[in-house]
Amino acid sequence: MFGRKVISGLGVAGLLTAVLVGQGFSQDAQPRRRPGRGQWDANRVHQRMLDRVKTALGADDEAWTALQPKVEKVQTLTFQVRGLMGRGMRAGRQGRRAQPAPAGELPKPTELEKAAQDLRQILENPDAPVADITAKLVALRSATEKVEAELAAAQKELREMVSVRQEAQLVLMGLLD
Repeated sequence: MFGRKVISGLGVAGLLTAVLVGQGFSQDAQPRRRPGRGQWDANRVHQRMLDRVKTALGADDEAWTALQPKVEKVQTLTFQVRGLMGRGMRAGRQGRRAQPAPAGELPKPTELEKAAQDLRQILENPDAPVADITAKLVALRSATEKVEAELAAAQKELREMVSVRQEAQLVLMGLLD
């Protein structure tokens, strides 16, 4: 089980790396800017990821209309389970130049994100009671199991819609097991 999670995590990391490297080599990429300058456009990155999945699957527009919602659901749940939704990463990476996100820009935290944040907060208190830490840890594991079950169901739905070749592409992209 642990090995599958590591492999899936590496697949997702590979997908993100491919997206970012591909963006750098694309003809329409924006000129490079110094770190801390400009805005990172999550919607643009998300759309590029979807375009790459569509291309890798060889899906025409009609087939993609049916596949896209399933792919997006699997991506979203995969990122949640792997902790790549940004909130956890942002919490540990805010430097002195970090600017708070404008109100309304970030979506409401998921149950999993909320449980992770609750655990982080209690761990900040070195005198936190073990029972409280245990309760937050159980809540996080429960939320993770729930998202993993949703992910398994979403992956099954997607797998049923694609050919074996497309399934293999999705496995290599880290979207299917």
